[in-house]
Amino acid sequence: MSADITVSIAGDERSVPAGTTAADLFGDDRVVVVARVDGQLRDLAGPLPDGAVVEPVTIDSEDGLNVLRHSTAHVLAQAVQQVNPEAKLGIGPPIRDGFYYDFDVDRPFDPDQLKALEKVMQRIINEGQTFQRREVEDDEARQELADEPYKLELIGLKGGSAEDSAEGASVEVGGSQLTIYDNVRRDGDRAWGDLCRGPHLPSTKLIGNAFKLIRSGGAYWRGSEKNPQLQRIYGTAWPSKAELKAYVERLAEAERRDHRKLGAELDLYSFPDELGSGLPVFHPKGGVIKREMEDYVRRRHIEEGFDYVGTPHISKDGLFHTSGHLPYYADTMFPGMELEGAQYRLKAMNCPMHNLIFSSRGRSYRELPLRFFEFGSVYRYEKSGVVHGLTRVRGMTQDDSHSYVTAEQAPDEIKHLLGFVLSLLRDFGLDDFYLELSTRETEGEKAAKFIGSNEQWEEATRILEQAALDTGLELVADPGGAAFYGPKISVQAKDAIGRTWQLSTIQYDFNQPARFGLEYQAADGTRKQPVMIHSAKFGSIERFIGVLVEHYAGAFPPWLSPVQVLGVPVADEFADYLQDVLGQLRAKGIRVELDASDDRFPKKIRNASKSKVPFVLIAGDEDRSAGAVSFRYRDGSQKNGVPVAEAITEIVEAVESRQQV
Repeated sequence: MSADITVSIAGDERSVPAGTTAADLFGDDRVVVVARVDGQLRDLAGPLPDGAVVEPVTIDSEDGLNVLRHSTAHVLAQAVQQVNPEAKLGIGPPIRDGFYYDFDVDRPFDPDQLKALEKVMQRIINEGQTFQRREVEDDEARQELADEPYKLELIGLKGGSAEDSAEGASVEVGGSQLTIYDNVRRDGDRAWGDLCRGPHLPSTKLIGNAFKLIRSGGAYWRGSEKNPQLQRIYGTAWPSKAELKAYVERLAEAERRDHRKLGAELDLYSFPDELGSGLPVFHPKGGVIKREMEDYVRRRHIEEGFDYVGTPHISKDGLFHTSGHLPYYADTMFPGMELEGAQYRLKAMNCPMHNLIFSSRGRSYRELPLRFFEFGSVYRYEKSGVVHGLTRVRGMTQDDSHSYVTAEQAPDEIKHLLGFVLSLLRDFGLDDFYLELSTRETEGEKAAKFIGSNEQWEEATRILEQAALDTGLELVADPGGAAFYGPKISVQAKDAIGRTWQLSTIQYDFNQPARFGLEYQAADGTRKQPVMIHSAKFGSIERFIGVLVEHYAGAFPPWLSPVQVLGVPVADEFADYLQDVLGQLRAKGIRVELDASDDRFPKKIRNASKSKVPFVLIAGDEDRSAGAVSFRYRDGSQKNGVPVAEAITEIVEAVESRQQV
């Protein structure tokens, strides 16, 4: 009998000896770190089955980076227990651009400890330890991990997943088979081990020196406030030192642009403890930005055929049972309250109330598409661990709209909405996009939450996919990411420093119209059910403002700047002259301020620069004598002796044309 087996690589079938591993096939290519075997990621050291379809996975691919970062997380955990043998292990998954690991330790980690841990990690990496997979029975794993209470809990969850909602990451604890990965030294001695499904790098050497521990902080075990608080260390790892350096520079730039810091420096908004977590207040200057956005977007919606409506902040909870949101989203809705013998809820979404407006009277096919829009205040009970400035709040304003259309009108309406969404984002200076198509799970426990027939899902998905493809933008699949009532398209927009934000969404809903009994009279006199299409242009006003603050680093384009022109007199005697110029601008709708403080002129100029005002007008003796002003722009450049009429024209044109600089 032949001991050979057949494997397929890039469509090329080969006959290889039984016991051949992916390392045997790709070992000469050091950028290959794991293999995809019959669609599943596997260690290079594992023997290949007969008939396997094998693909190399390189370290710079998405899957390869995840493996690199997860392996680095293991090295971190090994280092922590080497320094502190009493530390208990939580979980350590890869996340976007890095990894984390949770530990139960006596006291929080400090920056000096992180630096010390990096040195211990580097020694482990330099040893060239290998990651070796070992299958274990449940009782064997419990015995081996008897001193690791959190790992024992994961073993008890076998077949499910341990989720950490603060990062949206999950660590599967294995189906019918548990595995432990041992870190083994070159002499064959076991250095350390961890319960893990893998896969991992062949050797710690592949991590090199392109890793860094970023920060530490508290995190509840499995994301629940009912559980113990552990200490989480965040880190990052990259295929090369140059890529690590570039990432660290991006982090530093992101920190400079942090909307929470800039919001305080520019006096835009704050987050009072007295109100509670995730409930921001907008100060006058932040209120200008919010109002400008709302006014502009309201006008654009009306131009696009939407009718402006308004709905209350609270409702009987039966409404959300009818819509299907309860019990699906009960955990993210604020608890109910008893009023006059009925249960009420703070509104978490606007769509059920828009359905009531639709059903308030009979509807004809002649009215469709019927489009409702509002800035609806909604409230979500986000866990404290995920609340983050304006980008993750508990009280928000959604620029929410719902289109009621016939089934035949749905494709054109989705194209219309998608074009509208992209044009709005471009108006606000975002023009680098890709699209994501979120569909339902079709197998497993999670599949049960999706309601509707296979035919409905297939039709809705097909229509959304075609509309997305017609834009010419990249389309990325998101299996399982749909809402329970239908698939959706999400617009992923890149900001000025290359970060991606999920902003607009368009969702196809065939369920709520049925649940609410929505009908319209068709041309033949029959009663038919409309299709409902949800769309949010920004997601929420608050989050979008946070994104814009970071995108522009607080230096908003002239039309959106809270103060568009700041007057700075060279001396007090020129204040009245400059005030007259500002008055002329104010009469044309320009937002102006005069620095009438007691500060000396150089300090006033420094303050003007920090305030990020697009136009600073300066006036001294020569300017006043010539009926002119001097411009100082945000980039530090200056233009002197500009006649007042020309200065006013330049500013008004910049604002009205919505210049982005």
